[in-house]
Amino acid sequence: MHMYETKSFKIGSLEGFSEKQFREHLKLYEGYVKNLNTLLGRIDELKKDSEAHAYELSEVKRRLGFEFNGMRLHEYYFEQFEISEGSSSALRSKLEIQFGSYDAWKAEFTAVAKMRGVGWALLSEDTRNETLHNVWVSDHEFGHLGGQNILIALDVWEHAYLLDYLPGERGKYIDAFFNNLNWQVVESRFKS
Repeated sequence: MHMYETKSFKIGSLEGFSEKQFREHLKLYEGYVKNLNTLLGRIDELKKDSEAHAYELSEVKRRLGFEFNGMRLHEYYFEQFEISEGSSSALRSKLEIQFGSYDAWKAEFTAVAKMRGVGWALLSEDTRNETLHNVWVSDHEFGHLGGQNILIALDVWEHAYLLDYLPGERGKYIDAFFNNLNWQVVESRFKS
């Protein structure tokens, strides 16, 4: 059975984010990895007699999507703050062409991120027809567009910002997110 490991992220100090906020958020990410591995182990056990354990196996399989996507989306999120070098231009050009301007894209993405509720705002790329989409994902497993390449993942669950910002200050958190977003990481996702 394949077991997942928590990733380490090289993140320097970030404007608008406390070290405590990131430390606590990373603990949550580690919990997703641990829970995913626990579920995978349980699935292996249940599969030994899948007929006798059909109901439990189906429920554990359903939970797998939440834990797996919770792990993976947090990896996208934290990677975006890693220190790297390079320049970004291809994605910015694509955003300008499709949305009319970078500012128009950012306004739409920010509006998605400010929607009521908890979840994720994602910029994803449909690689089949080369279009970009700003989407809302509730929980972790509801709302993904199949086959999309995730370029930006903004965690708008309150755990992502509550130590630094009040629930009504989501906009300030989003501003801090963009001020610290490493576009070279995002660009590398677009090029792949």
